[in-house]
Amino acid sequence: MTTKISKVSKNSSALNVEWSDGEKSNFNFLWLRDNCPTAHDKDSNHRMFNLLETSENIQPSDYKINSDGKLEIKWSEGNHTSYYDPNWLRKNCYTIKQKQRYVSPYKLWNNKLNSDLESVTVEHDKVINTEEGLIQWLNLLHEKGFAIIKNAPTEKKSAFPILNRISHIRQTFFKTPFEVINIPKPNNSAYTAHGLRNHIDLPYFEIPPGYQFLHCLINDAEGGMSHAVDGFFVAEYLKKNDPEVFNTLVRIPVKFIDKDYTQDKKRLFYAPEISLTKDGDYNDIRFSVATMGVMDCVPEDIEKFYKAHHKFGKLLHDDKFVVKFRLKPGDIFCFNNRRVLHGRTEFNPNSGHRHLQGYYIDRDEIIARLNYLNKADF
Repeated sequence: MTTKISKVSKNSSALNVEWSDGEKSNFNFLWLRDNCPTAHDKDSNHRMFNLLETSENIQPSDYKINSDGKLEIKWSEGNHTSYYDPNWLRKNCYTIKQKQRYVSPYKLWNNKLNSDLESVTVEHDKVINTEEGLIQWLNLLHEKGFAIIKNAPTEKKSAFPILNRISHIRQTFFKTPFEVINIPKPNNSAYTAHGLRNHIDLPYFEIPPGYQFLHCLINDAEGGMSHAVDGFFVAEYLKKNDPEVFNTLVRIPVKFIDKDYTQDKKRLFYAPEISLTKDGDYNDIRFSVATMGVMDCVPEDIEKFYKAHHKFGKLLHDDKFVVKFRLKPGDIFCFNNRRVLHGRTEFNPNSGHRHLQGYYIDRDEIIARLNYLNKADF
């Protein structure tokens, strides 16, 4: 450790810490008591201490930097003394953290990726057999939201082994895997030969599946080109070039509905087409013309919404943002379903077969697996 506590002082609600490098921290009394090192079970690491058993007026009756360099606090309630390691205090200091500039983990892309699809491809066997390949794949999924696995097996359900390298599958009413083929009397437009506009899957769920994996088994029909667009890139473009439209899409919820005739359930959920995180970064893009319900926002917002929605939709299909490619047998098209919108051109079912199998995994699982492999500490 190079940074030490050089001075501690007290005010009415917190301890002020001055560090040897000149930084200053403010630690609230309740925060300190709640985060005493003895508050957590040593095995589960769950907090066992119940802050509600103290009063709101708890404070140090005595405090000092002890001979080990730790902040030692004797509390006014509960006959308890806490010892805080300076490394831990510095790492978790909310005063200093709030001054740090947020850096987005996302690498945004547009149609220039068409000429560099190699940069988002990973060999199936490399992911299956090496941790290096798995991390490469997960980094692509997290940072770019888009990857293509090459040379996977082409037997039915053969994507399970590689997906299980991440975690368990998100099950939906479509079953797993779901079959993306042309069928009679389809309950979803994906099960036709029609072209599909760029969209996310299942926007009528409170939390739509985080990632989708489309495993190509056969693709010898005419047409059926896949396309994808980075919704975060388009949102950022709007934010910079038309902030009024951007703010409208962030503010006004859209009604999404599921009218699948094969289901004994009716799903409905409201959410804006762009949602943000606590840091102002992008959280979700929720756009699907096919499953958008009848808008019922306040009357004064209707025209404003539709103009913004129209502009956003146009940009999501603009060639300057869209990547186009043809899936080959053994390819697995992998993407963040709440960021990357996907679609396809129409294909001719009389000219050959096109068969994909689809899978979902929650976004939490991709990020959590990557955190584990990168030995994240938080």
